[in-house]
Amino acid sequence: MLGENQFFGNNQQNSNDNDIDIANVVIAEDHAILRAGLCAMLATEPDFQVIGEAASGREAIRMVGKLNPDLLLLDLSMPNSNGTEAISIIKKRYPETKIVVLTVHKAEEYIRAALEAGADGYVLKDDDQAELFTALRNILEGKPYLSPSICDKIVSGYLGGSSSEKASTHSWSSLTQREREVMKLIAEGYRNKGVAEYLSISPKTVEKHRSNLMKKLNLHSASAITAFAIENGLI
Repeated sequence: MLGENQFFGNNQQNSNDNDIDIANVVIAEDHAILRAGLCAMLATEPDFQVIGEAASGREAIRMVGKLNPDLLLLDLSMPNSNGTEAISIIKKRYPETKIVVLTVHKAEEYIRAALEAGADGYVLKDDDQAELFTALRNILEGKPYLSPSICDKIVSGYLGGSSSEKASTHSWSSLTQREREVMKLIAEGYRNKGVAEYLSISPKTVEKHRSNLMKKLNLHSASAITAFAIENGLI
């Protein structure tokens, strides 16, 4: 557990003195070095203040509930409830918090899933610093924001995706929450026994979920499960 940053009170006092509207931010990123870099980057701007950090989707949900930030900046691929799942839960429980996805994933299915879950913006990790701050400020003003490099992809996808893409999306939506959890763990390298221990269910139940999800998605091997999980933002 990472918790709240200790300098919160001092920064808040400075903001009152200078009449600067400060946006309170929680960062959810499972890579510690990247998380530290984002904190340092936001600290260079007087209108942003990092008040909490999370290393998993589950922890992001908890931190938003505890700290009530103006904005959550999160990655999609995280352990213990991925980014897309966290977005959906947070938007249902805390709709006032703005959510900005910051990710390496450019595939349309990632973008669609994040936006449909309730994300207010989608920014790529290979965008520059100015692009990220533009996105954050637009979103805090109530304007949705997409990284310019993915706008064409989204527009073309909504105007007319291929039948195979639509079939894949439909198959993905047919999975239960438990089937998605099992798929994620299999894709991360867990065997049935490990999945069973992690989820506190029997190996026989794991095998049933595994068989069901493979049938629904027309997958025939663990490597195919891993590839599909990556394409859909589970890992």
